[in-house]
Amino acid sequence: MGPVQHRSATTTEALRRAIQHGQDSMRALARRHGINPKTVARWKKRESTVDRMSRTIKDATVQRYFYDTHNPLKAHLTDFLSAYSFARRLKTFKSLTSFEYLYKFWTREPDRFTLNPILQMPRLNT
Repeated sequence: MGPVQHRSATTTEALRRAIQHGQDSMRALARRHGINPKTVARWKKRESTVDRMSRTIKDATVQRYFYDTHNPLKAHLTDFLSAYSFARRLKTFKSLTSFEYLYKFWTREPDRFTLNPILQMPRLNT
C-alpha cells in the first residue's frame, strides 16, 4: 500500500522532491515535467512535501495554545493525532478515517502488515 494521492493530484512524491531540489528555472522544470508553472512555483516555496499535515498540527497546537513545558505539548499532540486518526473523516479516503482506511486494507491483504491494526486502537488498559 503506497502513499495515497488526492484524485486530482498531478504530481507524485518523487516529482515534488525533484521540483524542490531542482536548480533550473520554474519554466524549465514545468516544461520538463509537463506540469503548470504555477504548480512548480507552489512546490518550490514549500519547505517539505508533508507541508499540509505540518500546518494542520501547528494550527491545532503551538499557534493556538501556550505551553509552559514540553509535557503538556506532548500530551496535546498525542490527543490531537489520536483524534485525527480515529475520528476525522477524510475525502481522500472516501469519507473514512485514517484508521478505517488502514483496517480496510488489512482485512484484504493481511500479509502486507507486520502488526494487526486493531491492536493499535486506543482503549482502556485492563
